[in-house]
Amino acid sequence: MPLKPAQRSRAQESRAAIQRLYIAMRHLFIRGSYKPLGISGEAMIEALTQLRPEIYGSINDPERVELDGLLYIFQRLPKGIEECRYIRLISREGFENSSFESIVPPKRRRNSYRIDQEQMFIEMTRGRSDIYDILTHLTFMYIEAEKIHRNSEDHRGRKKRDWLMLQEIVRREEQGEEYNQDIAYTYLSTLLGRTYEETVNACERFAKDPDVNSIFHITHWLGKLSTDEARNSTDREITFSSALREKVGHHIYGEQWAGNIKDTLASKGLLYRPLHIISANLHSVMNSLFAAKALGQEQEELESLARELSIEGNGDMRQAIRDYALSNGMYEVEDQAGTGITVQIFDTTRISLNILPEEISSNEEYIAKHKPVIVVMDYAFGEQAYETMDELLKPYEAEDKNIPLDVQSVSIMGKAGILEGDKGDIMVPTAHVFEGTADNYPFENNLKAAHFEGKGLRVFEGPMISVLGTSLQNKDIMHYFLGSSWKAIGLEMEGAHYQKAIQAASKIRKSINEQVVLRYAYYASDNPLISGQTLASGSLGVDGVKSTYLITVQILNQILNPE
Repeated sequence: MPLKPAQRSRAQESRAAIQRLYIAMRHLFIRGSYKPLGISGEAMIEALTQLRPEIYGSINDPERVELDGLLYIFQRLPKGIEECRYIRLISREGFENSSFESIVPPKRRRNSYRIDQEQMFIEMTRGRSDIYDILTHLTFMYIEAEKIHRNSEDHRGRKKRDWLMLQEIVRREEQGEEYNQDIAYTYLSTLLGRTYEETVNACERFAKDPDVNSIFHITHWLGKLSTDEARNSTDREITFSSALREKVGHHIYGEQWAGNIKDTLASKGLLYRPLHIISANLHSVMNSLFAAKALGQEQEELESLARELSIEGNGDMRQAIRDYALSNGMYEVEDQAGTGITVQIFDTTRISLNILPEEISSNEEYIAKHKPVIVVMDYAFGEQAYETMDELLKPYEAEDKNIPLDVQSVSIMGKAGILEGDKGDIMVPTAHVFEGTADNYPFENNLKAAHFEGKGLRVFEGPMISVLGTSLQNKDIMHYFLGSSWKAIGLEMEGAHYQKAIQAASKIRKSINEQVVLRYAYYASDNPLISGQTLASGSLGVDGVKSTYLITVQILNQILNPE
């Protein structure tokens, strides 16, 4: 069905807003600093409010503070950042060896350092996407801070009683003193512009995460710094270190990371063996191969075992599997370069095939003859996927020799936003379209929708959109990609970057086999077109277990039994 002119117009406006935001962030990064409420910062705020990303909910409401969006960003920003007037983005510059305690957000692998009461340093070692991601979150944070500031004052600019009461509640909270929570929720609801019920629900959600300060604390400090800037001209500021500006885009961290992996392959005698690279989480392949045997539950189905392992209190079971794997053919390459990507290497000749669950098909004769090695790399982030895969596929340099890697296949299992369907459903891409550019990457996918049909989940096959950031998407753009001739099935952040690196290595540089087998499949982490199912609504939880292991098993079956 053709889209209505109004829909096309709104989609075009939204894409223009993304481009303005993207250009503004690049300009400010090159410049080295900016003030969030200065002229440059206001340009970013204007672009973000015009875009109205789904993940930021009520961002354009002048009074209602977006609570789900705030929890989403504070799970990805260092704890205490709401107290800091000055934020500095840096590369890896030696702070890991200092006396400053490293602060790592629960949902983003970033090292951060609280320098003093007013200043936070945040390491950016995962490429431009990481920088754009954090700048978008910070811009949203400042927008919500201004709402709190306005809600805390009357029409004459005097602080309301609710604000003064909040200050007392925060003081008591910090001192460990008791206070009446119902009264506290009432004061807070006025400052947030939300109902009492909405405020109570938000407080409970914030309280569940120990790595995020309470919403009372966050509201107080966001409003305080906003008020101080308005009344005392004590401006907030974001700066970028010169080392960060010099290093971004030069693959410095990716090169070190890939070098460590190849050194490990060489030291273990695996360098000349057929390699199968998998980008996935660090539990699904390991659990699929070893969990049943390690836990003595060989008769249990893999899916039910995986659900049991996903329960938060079962850390001892997960550790037992890891210990067993390390003794039976798995090697671990911890990240030392700053990429945040740990790697597992599996020597299939050291894995007893009789311990594998019945869901996995293996060919003993094939494995004995070819001796395949599986390299599992944890998820990359956006543009970092190009840097890491590009460096990994380059030949190994040793003693003035270039030794090409025998890469037989590359498999990408990721999580993505789905445009039709629900959380946990599966997407099988036929191409990656890089949003906002003319870059399109069609490819022959060795995974097909038919591999997953009849398994109790819906499966969608078609093009996927690789986006600059999931926090920049809105319904108009997504409806355009879904309803136009693109017929896109979902959106993610890494696919085009991975495929760009693979095509460069196989078809241009000729450093790997030109006929390398490709496998891409995604499970739906959210449906940004459905209210309440965006990423800000909460984690995927057990909804993703079935799809994760269906994809993992299919990848392993093709590697261990290619016939």
